[in-house]
Amino acid sequence: MTPITPTRTLAVLLTLLVAFGPVCTDLYLASLPDMARDLKTDTTMVQMTLSAFVIGFAVMQLGYGPLSDRFGRRRVIMGGVVLYVVASLFCVVAPTIETLIAGRFVQALGACCGPVVSRAVVRDIFPREQAAKVMSYMASAMALAPLVAPTIGGWFHIWFGWRSNFLLLALFGVILLVMVWRLLGETNQQPDPTALDLGRMLENYGALLRDRTFIGYVLTVTMIFGGVFIYLSSASFVLIDTLGVPPQYFGLGFSMASVGYIIGGFIAARVTHRVGIERMVGIGVTGCTIAGSLMAGLAWAGFPQPGLAGVASVMVPVMLFFSFGALVLPNATAGAIAPFPHMAGTASAGVGFTQMAGGAAIGWVAGLVFDGSARPMATAMAVLGAAAMAVFFSLVRREARP
Repeated sequence: MTPITPTRTLAVLLTLLVAFGPVCTDLYLASLPDMARDLKTDTTMVQMTLSAFVIGFAVMQLGYGPLSDRFGRRRVIMGGVVLYVVASLFCVVAPTIETLIAGRFVQALGACCGPVVSRAVVRDIFPREQAAKVMSYMASAMALAPLVAPTIGGWFHIWFGWRSNFLLLALFGVILLVMVWRLLGETNQQPDPTALDLGRMLENYGALLRDRTFIGYVLTVTMIFGGVFIYLSSASFVLIDTLGVPPQYFGLGFSMASVGYIIGGFIAARVTHRVGIERMVGIGVTGCTIAGSLMAGLAWAGFPQPGLAGVASVMVPVMLFFSFGALVLPNATAGAIAPFPHMAGTASAGVGFTQMAGGAAIGWVAGLVFDGSARPMATAMAVLGAAAMAVFFSLVRREARP
């Protein structure tokens, strides 16, 4: 096989594949309150459409990693996208909340091929520091998805109802399928014929679990992503129901978080190669802790009330949390995967599984403790930022010291 040359077109395609997750979670966020009313269910069950997606996204990553190590990146991506399109169409016609939750789970089984395999593609063709830089640029560009998706979804919800959002998701999958078929060559130059052997898979995952630095990076990613997911699953209820933001304008308020992530991703891409992955992650987790603590303090002081000032008391700290989170997620992911070039797909799957499974569990708890205010969301983000900082400095930085 001829090695793949990195190009801007390839970078755009990889960014869109990584964006599968935020597009599928963010596009329909403005519809959650009306979905609960239309399907005659409650907040917890509607939030399960997010958690079920994340659970499916997490579980199947463990399969896509070894599959791409064995059969190559291109074929595995195409198969996953086809499954995603079929499940998206099922969600369009789902008659009950239970069937919609099931459809979202299957949708995730297909969609998770995007980030898992695209991260492995980056590892296939870039060295460690360059891979971190590329992932940071991808993360910054990917943040356009949550910047644009909720606004588009909110307007389509107003015009055509909440089911139209899932039709848009199906169309997104079809477009990606055509792009992969036309633009993505095979980057796995040394397929591993034993990658799917149960003994080899257990051996590979065992090697990852015994690596202290890998575990430290993975737990750091999981904690910060947990804070991001808390916001994703709670934002529509906090902004629309608590702070009185109309659904069609929900995306404008929500987009502040995406702007923060774009800024942080751009900074990470420009600076990481000079200061190093470990230092960037350390700055990021410290900033997330400070931003989360600020938001929790404002929430418990009663600042989040209907009106511009109330929205700002939530969204300004969220924007800061996302900015610093963008220093953490791509860099910690690159740091976790880089030492394992012979099983990049498996390492990527391990990172993705833990990140998404942790996010799903945290999102489920958030649904249970939501009390109609911003306090549970803000408190959880503060705690998760502090936990990420403790894990990173006790595992990764300590291990990196001479």
